[in-house]
Amino acid sequence: MIWAEISYFSKWWEELDQKKRDTVKRLLAGGQLEMVTGGWVMADEANSHYYALLDQLIEGHQWIQTHLGVKPSSGWAIDPFGHSPSMAYLLKGAGLSNMVIQRVHYAVKKEFARQQTLEFKWRQSWDSSPLSDITCHMMPFYSYDVPHTCGPDPAVCCQFDFHRLPGGRVFCPWRVSPQPITEQNVQERALLLLDQYRRKSRLFRSPVLFVPLGDDFRFVESSEWDAQFRNYQKLFDFFQTHPELHVSARFGTLSDYFQALQKVLPVSSLPTVRGDFFTYADRDDHYWSGYFTSRPFYKRLDRTLEATLRATEILYSLTLAAMRSHGDGRLATGFPARDHFLLLTAGRRGLALFQHHDAVTGTARDPVVMDYGNRLLESIQKLRKVLQSSAHWLLLLDKSQYHHDQSKPFLLTDDVMSAQDALPQKTKITLSEEPRILIVYNPTEQIRSSVISVVVDSPDARVIDAETGRPMAAQISAVWAEPSRASTDSFQLDFLSELPPLSLVVYHVTRSSSGSVPRARYTFHRRGNPPTIHSEHFQMSRPQGPEADAPLSLSNKHVQIWSSPETGLMQKLRLRAGSEHQVQVHFLWYGTRTGANRDKSGAYLFLPGEEGAQVYSFSEPPLVRVSRGPLYSDITSCLRHVTHTVRLYHLEGHAGRSLEISNMVDIRSQVNRELVMRIVTDVASGNRFHSDLNSFQMQQRRTLSKLPLQANFYPMTSAAFLQDAETRITVLSAQSQGVASLKPGELELVLDRRLQQDDNRGLGQGVTDNKRTSSLYHLLLEERRGGKEVGGASVEHLSLLAHLTSLSLSHPPITMVTPGDVQVPKLRPFLPLRSSLPCDLHLLNLRTLEDPQEAGAPSQEVALLLHRKGFDCSSAPEPALQCTWSTHEEVDLAAAFAPLRFSALRRSGLTMLRHDDEPKSARQQQTRLISLRPMEISAFRVEIQ
Repeated sequence: MIWAEISYFSKWWEELDQKKRDTVKRLLAGGQLEMVTGGWVMADEANSHYYALLDQLIEGHQWIQTHLGVKPSSGWAIDPFGHSPSMAYLLKGAGLSNMVIQRVHYAVKKEFARQQTLEFKWRQSWDSSPLSDITCHMMPFYSYDVPHTCGPDPAVCCQFDFHRLPGGRVFCPWRVSPQPITEQNVQERALLLLDQYRRKSRLFRSPVLFVPLGDDFRFVESSEWDAQFRNYQKLFDFFQTHPELHVSARFGTLSDYFQALQKVLPVSSLPTVRGDFFTYADRDDHYWSGYFTSRPFYKRLDRTLEATLRATEILYSLTLAAMRSHGDGRLATGFPARDHFLLLTAGRRGLALFQHHDAVTGTARDPVVMDYGNRLLESIQKLRKVLQSSAHWLLLLDKSQYHHDQSKPFLLTDDVMSAQDALPQKTKITLSEEPRILIVYNPTEQIRSSVISVVVDSPDARVIDAETGRPMAAQISAVWAEPSRASTDSFQLDFLSELPPLSLVVYHVTRSSSGSVPRARYTFHRRGNPPTIHSEHFQMSRPQGPEADAPLSLSNKHVQIWSSPETGLMQKLRLRAGSEHQVQVHFLWYGTRTGANRDKSGAYLFLPGEEGAQVYSFSEPPLVRVSRGPLYSDITSCLRHVTHTVRLYHLEGHAGRSLEISNMVDIRSQVNRELVMRIVTDVASGNRFHSDLNSFQMQQRRTLSKLPLQANFYPMTSAAFLQDAETRITVLSAQSQGVASLKPGELELVLDRRLQQDDNRGLGQGVTDNKRTSSLYHLLLEERRGGKEVGGASVEHLSLLAHLTSLSLSHPPITMVTPGDVQVPKLRPFLPLRSSLPCDLHLLNLRTLEDPQEAGAPSQEVALLLHRKGFDCSSAPEPALQCTWSTHEEVDLAAAFAPLRFSALRRSGLTMLRHDDEPKSARQQQTRLISLRPMEISAFRVEIQ
């Protein structure tokens, strides 16, 4: 027997008495039960970010180590809808040697079977060495259920699923039922089964055959165990007593299979495969490209939780380390370190659970989706408590003044999430002559210039850096009650903050004299029906005559854009130092197939109508609002189903080089429609583009006209780009969605889908629980020097600029505020790092591990997870980025993390199992140089000082 998902296993374990727990451990020790993969869930591999994929793996493996003391060696991913090499990399890094996959396009399976390559070494596209190889077995047939695992004929195989014996609740749809095995029929039954085994074995290179026995919702009653075991054992005994049949069969685990396989077929003799297995189709033209976007509200919430978890993990770990150095190795009295660790664990498990292949995919029933939503929200709220409390202690100049009061927290986040299906709302800060304290936390390892936005009750406010007394550049913008009516009692205060890496910076906000802070200026455009404008605090105008027909334009030091005065949608873009490019934004609708007996789009499938994409039509000219200010300027198009904003920041450094594109989508009035944003450029990209896999690596895609439209959509977790020899256009996203490039120079991103019917893949309902959903992107135009011609398979990476932009997008600064009615003690900023890390080195996590001696308590050990990014060198920006990188494989941790010091540094596996720790050596105590190749993730067990 094998068991995969620890989230469910741990629930069952909690209910067991000690005697049953000992029985489970005895079965594990005896090889009758095996834990496979060992993740918290069997994760989706299309929408999940690699941080979350690894974190759920760590959570599961740590639980197994604590409670069972075993180590998984084989992966089991039979239900995710397509497979990613990023997951294969993480499994190998976690110490697994083998894996099984199932949901691969039926034509790909057929070709692999024809070539006898269903068992292969899966290698990373970017790795020229075999270091990342993992042995992979691809199931050859339609499904993982019993009718599709014994051989090619499901009608025969179903007769050997003894849970379907006559008289039970389950039956064979092929109308030939299983028969109990008796002395009278055992020969006939055994030979029938053996014929299927032989046919299946012809698809493989070895005589060792793997035949899973199971399905969804199985083995829940002892009667099924007995029926399957007794009948199969009679068949196996028959084989054993008839050597002339040349077959030996037995029950076993996944490891038993791979061990038997490797005795007759050495790993070195297996073929090598690179790349991914998207987009999946199980029959006909039924491509599973719909779930790349289904339930986008929750895909966005998933990434909000992920960013909150990572930020909290790092700050909590730094807080405990600072306490120990401040208090002679002891934690501060009054700081609820253990309670916070339990909240942190709940947050980890909330994110881990949502990586399930029916959660982040958007393929669960409505009540289950609501339950997931509530868990995501509760996880964010729990993590915020830990974050606020950790920041409180770190910021206090006099640590003895720390007091933890759950009912009156010292810090509050500046926004409130009122329900699992509601967008966050900014909390209004009441100002006076007495300063209100704002804390801004930079959770990234890079120094950054960021515009921080808070809502205040006055149009006149000033911000100063509390440490230096320096006033910060700021602007006041309107809070829009309606598209052309500004609020009269709420105002957006935007200010520029310079944030050192991993820092907490303190600002004072006060009411200021009238007109002392620049206010944004607004112009409104609407063809034929000029809007009525309501505002008493801002300069607003409606252009007349020729001015009303001129293209709208925004610019900063790096970029200039032009947009249509009719729709406000972008048309052209120019780098200040380069040429002008067509970059047009369009919105389109996809419908689904029509006709009573035709399959239609649903949660999983994208089955568009024959008419293809239809241009978004305007029933009346849209309102276009242009805002101009010293910190940023933007153009907002108020369409009926989407409010679309393109914003340029007037900032130095990489923050000013990209366009921010945000959409507020609401398609709740639609029937069987999907809304798409298409970006049309003059980049000569041919039929190729690149999309990311789990935000870990880029994969080249080819758009093929011989395939149906829906087959050319791929998952995009956080990045896609088009390029030719001179230019690259990259779109970076804060949420996962489907992406395609159906024509040269075009990218289209699916924003939301509302579908009235089930698509017959097991969900039993449509997708009609749409919400108002925000999506956020950054668009980068980069000129390439020495860029390769487009064409031919190549391994490409994002540029360093794109990596840094994506980091900022995925991990925004976190703003906290002190309540207005408290006396604030003396605070000082927290600056743990002297300088930014090298800009190709990403601090993936700093995760406090559980104390092995005290369950539910934090230990002194921390998991340091580092990812060295691979990057493209053909598009170095001018002027150069303000960060460093090394051409050497070695990274000097002491220099990179100064003044932090890591004692007892030991390299481990990616899931921090003690079994995978490097042995202690004298050399490790002396040096802090570690080897880290581009693209690699490494994990270290450290104590921070």
